[in-house]
Amino acid sequence: MANDDGEFSDFVAARADRLYRQAWLLTGSRMSAEDLVQTALTKAYAAWPRVRRADDPVAYVHGVLMKAFLSDRRRRSSGEVPVAEPDIVSSGVADPAQTHVDRLALAEALSALSRTDRAVVVLRYWDDRTVAETATLLGLTEAAVKNRSLRALRALADHLTVIDEPRGSMR
Repeated sequence: MANDDGEFSDFVAARADRLYRQAWLLTGSRMSAEDLVQTALTKAYAAWPRVRRADDPVAYVHGVLMKAFLSDRRRRSSGEVPVAEPDIVSSGVADPAQTHVDRLALAEALSALSRTDRAVVVLRYWDDRTVAETATLLGLTEAAVKNRSLRALRALADHLTVIDEPRGSMR
């Protein structure tokens, strides 16, 4: 069991940042993202012997995270709402053209999507998953993933266009 603990600790050390970034994109909140990652890692730890035997343990844990996010039965311990701006993480080297305001606008636009549409967008365009992988992770058909992707991208574009328009202008 000690070997399992060490193996799981190594897995967490290598993957926690990526899980957190995915969770933040899904939830839009630092605290909610931390809770979501904690939930996913707790479930992965409890099933670690099965997880490590999976064809792709990383995909397995990302699937656990996604299912926890999509679950309406997730227990919320309180009604607290974070008020500070989230500590937005980048996926690598910071892009000077992408400002903090742009990131917050994107987070706001993502939060306007349904949970499933948000999950599709994050998996397809943030994690660079294929349609088939996304469909499998979310339990959807490939056609549903394509339709949701198209609809979600249009909604994001509409939302971001409204934000970019000067105040007082009519659309």
